[in-house]
Amino acid sequence: MTKQKHFYLIRGLIREKGHWGHFIHHLEEAFPGSRITTIDIPGAGDYFKSQSPLSVSEMVEEMRRDYLKSFDSNFEPNLIAISLGGMITVEWLKKYPTDFAKATLINTSFGGISPVYKRLMPRAFLHLMKVPVLKGRIKESRILELVTNHKDIFNETLDSWEVIQRDRPVSTANTFRQLLAGARFSVGTFTPPIPLLIIASTNDRMVSVECSRAIAEKWKLPIKEHPTGGHDLTVDDPKWVALSVKDFS
Repeated sequence: MTKQKHFYLIRGLIREKGHWGHFIHHLEEAFPGSRITTIDIPGAGDYFKSQSPLSVSEMVEEMRRDYLKSFDSNFEPNLIAISLGGMITVEWLKKYPTDFAKATLINTSFGGISPVYKRLMPRAFLHLMKVPVLKGRIKESRILELVTNHKDIFNETLDSWEVIQRDRPVSTANTFRQLLAGARFSVGTFTPPIPLLIIASTNDRMVSVECSRAIAEKWKLPIKEHPTGGHDLTVDDPKWVALSVKDFS
């Protein structure tokens, strides 16, 4: 008998479980009876008062505690990760290759495969430089302007993100620590021990789509591209992402 799936979700830079928004609902619709567990990066979400590690490897060790607490062998563990979460996924699979059965990586990039100016495009870098010193709605608006392309969801999403920022703000120090950890990450000689799906936004204005294409080409992986969405594709088109994961299952 095929096991139901247990999805573990990991967000990206200075984002947390609340930023998944409507995606979790669409994932539940696509996989009735599945379990969903969000795992926050240290320094964000449930752990916003903690210090973010300076390496992706340290992040994995801390985050795996939440995985082990929720693990149930009656379910098939699958991972969905976006951006920095994709780097965490690769490091996780390096260290613990049997923790997950499948993984989906969304708009991510790796040192050792793509150059730094494609991993964070110059215009995006300049846009983000002001973010750490901003507060509240203005800060979240500036992030949202960069990572989404679908203007019809802007105001609703901004309202939600403003509440998250108010309740669980990521500190300036943790913002820079996460940036540094992501910039320092390199894939090395890693090859995937499990099936991976690459999802990318053709018009991502933060991380070049060429990064996802390079990963797919290097490891001979399936890749699906969304033609209009931005870097935060689970906000721009959550249903499309959920159905893409279903097609891959």
